[in-house]
Amino acid sequence: MASKLEVQISVDVLDPQELTEEEQQAIALAQEAANDAYAPYSNFLVGAALMMEDGTFFKGSNQENAAYPSGLCAERTALFALSAHYPKARIKLLAVTARRRQEELFLPAMPCGACRQVMSEYEYKQREAIPVLLQAPNGKFYRFKSVADLLPFQFTPDDL
Repeated sequence: MASKLEVQISVDVLDPQELTEEEQQAIALAQEAANDAYAPYSNFLVGAALMMEDGTFFKGSNQENAAYPSGLCAERTALFALSAHYPKARIKLLAVTARRRQEELFLPAMPCGACRQVMSEYEYKQREAIPVLLQAPNGKFYRFKSVADLLPFQFTPDDL
């Protein structure tokens, strides 16, 4: 007889004034990174900001290429660059924002599947949850307590 497994996640839906100072700074830096994105084909600008445990930040933006599969999302750009420069850095928060080039308004920004898997790897690597802050509809923000909330059935090194 088949059994059933239910997965539940909890997501905080926040107004901008409910964000902590650190979260406000992370969102501002993610928006700054989005404005610097190289996205001449999609015109969809995505930025990510990582806050490390020492309070410093590291940014990344999406990087497109005429050979479409050769581009890279903002989340992976930020995570890979951080790890290349600071391999022992511990991530305390990851924030993601996006907007269309021709518009000023930032839009809801959900990481793609590949980014969720990479984010999961870094959470696994540091053996501690990485909270994720995402732009949500109507000027609000989603706060996830962990990458695991975005990818509940993760593939980890334990699966190898």
